[in-house]
Amino acid sequence: MSNAAERLPDNALGKYYIDANCIDCDQCREAAPTLIARNEDTGHSYIKRQPSSPHDLELIEEVKNACPCQAIGDDGA
Repeated sequence: MSNAAERLPDNALGKYYIDANCIDCDQCREAAPTLIARNEDTGHSYIKRQPSSPHDLELIEEVKNACPCQAIGDDGA
C-alpha cells in the first residue's frame, strides 16, 4: 500500500503521487506516458502531471490499481 510519508519529491503537486516503493517496472509509464515519467538518476517513476480530464482520471486510477508494488497513491483530496 502506498505511503504518503514516502512520497517521492519529483511528483507534481496534487492528489496523486508515487512513493519510494516504486521498483521501476515501467508498467505505469507505458500505460500513462503523459502523466508519469522516470527519474533517470534515482530509477523511480513519478507523477509528472496531475490528471486534468476525465480520461486522465480513469487512466491514473487504472495504473494505480495495476501497480505491482502499490507505489501509486492519492492523498484522498
